[in-house]
Amino acid sequence: MRAVLLLTYSSSLCFCLTIRAAKASEVVCPAQISAGIEAIVARPQLRRSRWGILIQTLSPALTIYSHDAQQYFVPASNAKLLTTAAALHHLGPQFRIRTSVYDNGGSSLRVVGRGDPSLTDTELTELAQQLSHQGIHQVSQLIAEDNYFRGTAIDPSWELEDALADYGAPVNSLILNQNAVTLTLFPQTLGQPLRTVWDDPTEARQWQIEEQAIAVKPDVPTFINVDRNLGKPTLFLEGQLSIHSDPEVVSLAVLDPAEHFLQHFRAALAAQQIVTKQAMVASPSSLRSSTGRELASVESPRLSQLLVETNQNSNNLYAEALLRTLGAQVGSTSTIESTEEVGLRVVGATLTELGVDPTSYVLTDGSGLSRHNLVSPEALVQTLRAMAQSPEAAFYRASLPVAGMSGTLKSRFRDTAAQGILQAKTGSMSGVAAISGYLNTPNYEPLVFSMIVNQSDQSAATLRQALDEIVFLLTKLHHC
Repeated sequence: MRAVLLLTYSSSLCFCLTIRAAKASEVVCPAQISAGIEAIVARPQLRRSRWGILIQTLSPALTIYSHDAQQYFVPASNAKLLTTAAALHHLGPQFRIRTSVYDNGGSSLRVVGRGDPSLTDTELTELAQQLSHQGIHQVSQLIAEDNYFRGTAIDPSWELEDALADYGAPVNSLILNQNAVTLTLFPQTLGQPLRTVWDDPTEARQWQIEEQAIAVKPDVPTFINVDRNLGKPTLFLEGQLSIHSDPEVVSLAVLDPAEHFLQHFRAALAAQQIVTKQAMVASPSSLRSSTGRELASVESPRLSQLLVETNQNSNNLYAEALLRTLGAQVGSTSTIESTEEVGLRVVGATLTELGVDPTSYVLTDGSGLSRHNLVSPEALVQTLRAMAQSPEAAFYRASLPVAGMSGTLKSRFRDTAAQGILQAKTGSMSGVAAISGYLNTPNYEPLVFSMIVNQSDQSAATLRQALDEIVFLLTKLHHC
C-alpha cells in the first residue's frame, strides 16, 4: 500500500479572529452563556457538526455549560493532556531519560537508548568526546541496542500517510533528531525535473527517488505530492514548482530509525578520531542480560521541560515516547505486551487514581494521532481539575500554550481579552478541532473547560474561529 503526503503551497495565510459573540465592552452573565454558545454552534455551516462542551468553575466544580459532555469524541491532540498528566504524576518533574554507552568486552561498545525524544547530534558528539577522553581510539564492534521499547515503532492505528510525515515519525528506543529529515526541492530549468537535496547525507543513501515533478512557468499553480510504498525505500515525487519560486522543504519520517542513529553515532566517533571497524543494530537474540560498565552517558532535560515541548508544540513523538517510558519504567516487565500497551494501562491506572472516570475515555495512543482514541469532555475536565489540585500543578500548567503568547496558541487570541489568561491544549485533524484548559476570567471565577468538534466538513480555520468565539464569550463573564 502507498501512503501519500499532499503538500500544497500558496501565499502565507493570515487567520484573523472575528469576534461576533460579544464586543469588548459587553458584560455577560452566567445565565446568558447557554444562549451565546448555542448561537455560535447553530450557525448553518456548523449545525451538522457534532459538539461536546463542558465548562465549569475550577473550585468548587460548578457547571456553567454542558452539552454532550459525557459522550465520546475523537480528541486529536487533546489526548496529550491525559498522557502528560500520567507521566508527570508517576515520574515526577525532575525525571530524566538516560542514553548510555557500555563496555561490551574487548574493544566492543554497546550504546543503549531509552527513548529520549530530545536527543540530537549534539548529544552524540558529547558521548563520543567522553569516550575519547577515556583513551578509546578504536572500536572493533559498535552495537546499537534498540530494545528498551518493545513493539512496533509505528502505531498500527495511525493513518497510512501519517507514517510518511515528520509528525508521524517512528518511536523507538534510539531516537535521534526526532526521527525526521528534510528533503528540499529546487526548481531548475523550465520543464525539467526538480533538484532534490537531503539535509542528512546518511538518509540520502537509503532512499531511491522516482520523480515526476517539474519546474513550470511563474503563473502556473504550484503543488507537490510525496508518495511512498510503505516498507520500501522509494519516494515518488509528483507535481510542479514555479521556475522562480523559492525552494520547498518537505519534512519526512526516517526510514530506519535505529540504523539512522547508528550511522550518526559512527560519524560522531569518527569526528573524535575514533575508528569503528564494524557497526550493527542488535538483534533480540544478541542482547545481553548484563550491559557491562557504563563508559559514557547523556541525559535528557527534566521531564517538566519535555512536557513543554509535548503540549506547547503538540509534539507527537514526545508524547509517544513518554507513553512508552511510562510502560518501561512503571509497568509490567512482561515481554509479551508492547511497551505502548503497558504504558496505556499505566495511564489508565493513574487517571483513575486522580479521580477520572475510567469509562469516560478510550486511548489507543499517547499523542492523539490515532482516530481510534475516544475521549469525553468530562474526562478532560476531570484531568485538568485533578492536576490543578496536585503537587505538580505548576509544572502541568506551565506545559500548556498561553493564548497570544506561546506554543500552538501564539497566533490565536492575540490582542484580545483572552491573551495571557488562557492556558489550553489545542487539537486538530481533518473534521476535528478541540481546545481544553484553564481560563482565568478577569471578572469571574477561574474556569476549566473542554470543547471538541467532530464530524465536520468545515475548514480548520472555521472550526477554530467558532471555538475561539466561545472562549472570548467566557472572558466577559461577570457575577450578575
